[in-house]
Amino acid sequence: MKSLERNAVHTYSNRQLMKSKKIILTDVDGVLLDWEYAFHVWMEQHGHNPVDGYRLKYNIGARFGIRKDLGRRLINIFNESASIGFLPPLRDSMYYVRKLHEQHGYVFHAITSLSTNPHAVKLREQNLAKLFGGSVFEKVTCLDTGADKDDALQKYKNTNCLWIEDKIANAEVGLNVGLRSIIMEHGHNMHYEGEASLVKNWKEIYNLIIKR
Repeated sequence: MKSLERNAVHTYSNRQLMKSKKIILTDVDGVLLDWEYAFHVWMEQHGHNPVDGYRLKYNIGARFGIRKDLGRRLINIFNESASIGFLPPLRDSMYYVRKLHEQHGYVFHAITSLSTNPHAVKLREQNLAKLFGGSVFEKVTCLDTGADKDDALQKYKNTNCLWIEDKIANAEVGLNVGLRSIIMEHGHNMHYEGEASLVKNWKEIYNLIIKR
């Protein structure tokens, strides 16, 4: 019983620490980095072209008119290729993330379903550091390709941290564990009408943060 009590106190202390710090939780692909653009270039180089209206489709198989299992396999190959270390920033992310860090003292914890391959993880960390600066990301958690984020977000339960995503299901998980979810708008999620805030860019996120 004492051991359980110690664990509970330790967990509580960690949550209190996170509440006392300016931490923003964020996805990477489709939020910080323009994975979609880089992946589409790579796919076209390998002979795959998107179908009409692809921007409204989330599933890669549907986007390119191929089997779902092939789509997943190609995503995994791309995510573990050298290309993953050179993704461009998404929209205005670089300017406003740096501004939140340098002018307002926020640090970021990235949670990304990229790959657990150590080379892919290293390339992701290097890509983020090069674009946003070496001190912006206090923590980068890389999950397996396409993995759910339930367990990773559970560690931040009831901290009221901001959680920025583009996948609706992951944003809803954040709401369920006591986070303030924000969804970065794309064609596949622009219909969203739930409790999370829907934004078009990081300028809107910045304004939500500094004006609250």
